[in-house]
Amino acid sequence: MFKKIFIPVLIVVIIAAVIFLKAKNSSNGNDNGIKMIKVQRGDIVENALAIGRIEPKKEIAVKSKISGIVKTVFVEVGDVVKIGEPLLEIKPDPTPLEFAEAKRNVEMAGVNLERAENEYNRMKKLLNDNLVSQQDFDATENEFKQLRLRVKIALERLALIEEGKTTIADLQVDTVIKSPVEGTILERRVNEGDPVVPLTSYQAGTELLLLADMSSLIFKGTVDEIDVGKLEEGMTAELKIGAIPDEKIFGTLTKISPKAKQQENATLFDVEIEITQRGKKMIRAGYSTNAELVINKAENTLFIPERLVEFNEEKAYVEVMGDNGEIIKREVGIGLSDGINVEIKEGLAEGEEVVERPPKEIE
Repeated sequence: MFKKIFIPVLIVVIIAAVIFLKAKNSSNGNDNGIKMIKVQRGDIVENALAIGRIEPKKEIAVKSKISGIVKTVFVEVGDVVKIGEPLLEIKPDPTPLEFAEAKRNVEMAGVNLERAENEYNRMKKLLNDNLVSQQDFDATENEFKQLRLRVKIALERLALIEEGKTTIADLQVDTVIKSPVEGTILERRVNEGDPVVPLTSYQAGTELLLLADMSSLIFKGTVDEIDVGKLEEGMTAELKIGAIPDEKIFGTLTKISPKAKQQENATLFDVEIEITQRGKKMIRAGYSTNAELVINKAENTLFIPERLVEFNEEKAYVEVMGDNGEIIKREVGIGLSDGINVEIKEGLAEGEEVVERPPKEIE
C-alpha cells in the first residue's frame, strides 16, 4: 500500500521541480541562452604590462688588491655594514719563488743603494773642491735618490708578502678589506681558506662579497613592442610582487631602452622603474615582479564587457531588448578599453541592460 502511494507522489514532485526550473530560467532571461548584462559605472584603466624582477640600484662586488687566502670573514649575508667596517681578512700566501724573488730584490736594491751613496758622497766632496761640475753632481744625486726609492718599494713589497700590511705614502695598507659603502651583504662568494686572486689592471680578481644599498631599489624588466610606443618616462607604475601580494608598491618609469631584443620569438624592450613607494614588508632583491604602467585612465565612467560590442564600418553597436520583446541594435559611442571592459560615452544609460547572446557552437 505504501509503495502504491509513494510512486505517484514522487512523479508529482519531479514534474513540479522541472516546471520550477523552467520558470526560473525563463524569468532570468536564459531562454535560448540569452542573458541581460547591466551597464555599470566605475574606472577603466589601460595598462602596459612589464615583466621582470626587483634589483638594487647600485650593487658592488668587493674584491681584494692583494693575493692570498681568506683568513677571517667578519660578516654574514643580510648584515648591514657602514663605510669602513671590516668585511674580510686576507692572509698572504706567496709561493716560495715569489718570496725568494722579493727577498732578492731587497738585497739587490740595498747593494745598488750603497754603491750610489758612496758615489754621491764622493761627488759632493769633489763639488766642494770645485773639481766637478754642478751638472755631474746633479746626475749622481738623482741616481742616488732613485735607488733609495727602489729600496723602499722593495721593502714594501716584501712586507706585503710576509705580513700582508705596510704603509705607502702615509696610507696604511693591510690585509683587512673594509666596506667601501654603506649597505647590506647580499651574497658571500668565498669561505675561510679559499684562495684569492687580486684585482689588477690585467685581471678581474676574485669577487668576495656582493654589497648593495637596499633602500634604493629598482624594477628591471621587459615590455612588449605593442605597448612600448605608448610609454613615456615619468609614468606611474604599480608593482605586484607574487611573494607579497597584499603590498601596495608604486614606482616611476625612468628608462626605456632604445633598442629591442629577441626573446622566445618575441620582440621586447628593456625598461627600468624606480620604486618610490613601498609597503611595510621588506622587499628583497630578486623578487619576480609584474609592473602595470598606467597609459590612460577614465574615472567614474559607464562601461560594459567589450565582448558585447559589435563593429561595422567603423561604428559600434550593441543589442538591447525592445518594448515588444524583440532584440534591436543600437549605435553607441565607445572610449577607453582595458581589454575586458570598454567605456560607453553615449547611447546607453547606467543600469540599462544589454543583450548577451550565447556563444556559437563550433560544428
